[in-house]
Amino acid sequence: MNYFTFDLKKLLIILSLVFIPLVVINMEHNPAQRPWFVKPFIFVSGFIENIYSGFSSGVRGTTALYLNLVDIKKNNRQLQIENSELSAQLGTLTELKLENQRLNQLLNFKENTKMNLLTAKVIGKDLLIDHNTLTINRGTSHGVKEFMAVITIGGVVGYIVQPQAYTSQILLLTDRYASIDAIVQRSRARGIIEGLNKDACRLNYLQQDDDVKEGDRIVTSGLNNIFPKGFTIGNVTKVEKSRYDISQEVTVTPSVNPFTLEEVFVVLNSNKENFLPEELENNGQKEKAENKDL
Repeated sequence: MNYFTFDLKKLLIILSLVFIPLVVINMEHNPAQRPWFVKPFIFVSGFIENIYSGFSSGVRGTTALYLNLVDIKKNNRQLQIENSELSAQLGTLTELKLENQRLNQLLNFKENTKMNLLTAKVIGKDLLIDHNTLTINRGTSHGVKEFMAVITIGGVVGYIVQPQAYTSQILLLTDRYASIDAIVQRSRARGIIEGLNKDACRLNYLQQDDDVKEGDRIVTSGLNNIFPKGFTIGNVTKVEKSRYDISQEVTVTPSVNPFTLEEVFVVLNSNKENFLPEELENNGQKEKAENKDL
């Protein structure tokens, strides 16, 4: 008989003889101790579990970080919107505060002067190069007439031209067609203010020996019944005298920048006398006394 011939029945008998004792041994073994043949499987299983655990933790961390970034970005956008709204509110409140201060100054000036003043709001500016004009929201229906003086707290602005029913145009003193009778406050030398450019005027028709210096204040003379007497026009910034010329060239910088104005006064009674506020009148008398002493 050939014992090495493959026989399924013999193979099963051999496997039974090998595994049954192993099973019996395993059943009798302490459950706390692992059989030697299970340890490789446990090692491989633990290794795989560690890898999976690390991977899943990384995925969860990345997902949480992404969600946090999304929330942070959303919150940041909301904060930016709120900041813009607060900035706009602050700007509005600041503008209201400045307007209130400006209107209070205008009201105090109007109450302290003897002039009959009509408050007007600037609603337009002439953009043409050869004309310097402003448009206000007052017209003939409010009592405005042509050639009425327009002033503000700081000094002369110009005078009315082309009044309409509800609006009027102001010819600024810096316009080349403007003409205002004026005097040098210190020396009382008289001339005519005419526009030179948007930033300056010229005091014309002075005599060669008229006393005028840089820094002198130029005020209205009141002789043309348009502007109140002694109201500030500007200061002399340049004086040129020619040896053979009978006149002088005097440049004057206006005391008021008309292009920054928002409210002005129209003088409704410029043909009257004693318009100036008491403070300005007292300052003028004081300055005249000081000049006389000099």
